[in-house]
Amino acid sequence: MKNNSHSYLQTSPKGTFYAIGLNYKKADAEVRGHFSIDDFAREQIMKDAKAIGIQSLSIISTCNRTELYGVAEHPFQLIKLLCEHTNGSIDEFEKVAYVHKNRAAISHLFKVGTGLDSQILGDFEIISQLRNSFRSSKKHGLMNPFMERLANAVIQASKRIKNETEISSGATSVSFAAVRYIMSHLEQDLDKNILLFGTGKIGRNTCENLIKHTKNKNITLINRTKDKAEKVAGKFDLIVKDYADIQSEIAQTDVLVVATGAQQPTISKELLYLKKPLLILDLSIPKNVSQDVLENEMVTLIHLDELSALTDQTLEQRAKELPLAQGIIFEIETEFNQWAENRKFAPVIKALKIKLAEIKAGEIDYQRKKIDGFHEEQAEIISNRLIQKITTHFANHLKGEEGSEESIELIKRVFQLETV
Repeated sequence: MKNNSHSYLQTSPKGTFYAIGLNYKKADAEVRGHFSIDDFAREQIMKDAKAIGIQSLSIISTCNRTELYGVAEHPFQLIKLLCEHTNGSIDEFEKVAYVHKNRAAISHLFKVGTGLDSQILGDFEIISQLRNSFRSSKKHGLMNPFMERLANAVIQASKRIKNETEISSGATSVSFAAVRYIMSHLEQDLDKNILLFGTGKIGRNTCENLIKHTKNKNITLINRTKDKAEKVAGKFDLIVKDYADIQSEIAQTDVLVVATGAQQPTISKELLYLKKPLLILDLSIPKNVSQDVLENEMVTLIHLDELSALTDQTLEQRAKELPLAQGIIFEIETEFNQWAENRKFAPVIKALKIKLAEIKAGEIDYQRKKIDGFHEEQAEIISNRLIQKITTHFANHLKGEEGSEESIELIKRVFQLETV
């Protein structure tokens, strides 16, 4: 397991910022499926996190990654929450996962939120998922000032990269990759029957791309909830069939696109009574097509990971925009890190100002009684300027001090300060 740590910032006296998780780089689709988090599991993780005193927590679970970002005393608190509420084990997690701490965790979140860590470079769907995660964290009372500031910085970086670079240009997504695969394998015969099972976001995008790029109207939609399929079909003037008809519909189709959100396979060999070749594209995480379909010689099965590996000129063009995108991230991340670094000694500087003000008040009161004609207004002005200069010197020292934790403790002891 990778552990990047820097003795850099403490987000609170009892917490450090961690990013833990796994993604497409080391975990295949099956393993990622074990750690997939549905809405119910998400709620339970949030509830349990509050119960054990975790201050902040955001969760992202997509087809390509599952990650927890949180302020905790130890990363194992987050790992345990993940494994307790998914089908993944700690042993399995340790084989493919990563744990980032402090600055490394911040950098990782910036890369994820700006699409630079996506399987398809420049995929900006991730930021809307992160934004929803941040909203959920706030709703559950799991977003402290540090995390809120970080979330806003990541969103700002994403907006700027989208507006100021071409890294998201071109139609490159999982749904588009699926359509490209269909087009390349059906060659000129693009009027073949296509059955789309599942009308969630990926299903809708695939449907739209199919119509746009193939001009094929022989597309049938099936969804467990029929009215959802009818809404999508109405937009494109397509056929909708009942879920009960799925077996007979599969028998008539040439291409089956599966984009359901089930936790277990929804398509297996028992559903296949084929008289002609069938191409199946499984765009789901966890996998929604059982491997046993390959026991039927007429089946070709392609999974999401194979589609995502497709590269084209669009991706090459996007890669040229990387330096510009990285420059924007560096600027915003540096600004955030400076804020975070300053934030840790702000309480001691505030306490020092209060302490010096108390000393000033006592001394002015003493001199007022002792000196005839004592000019209190001038004494106030001079004393306040001295306090400002002294505290500024301390603040500048702490900003440039590598061992600032030791310096903070020394200042607190010398001036007998109490910080909240």
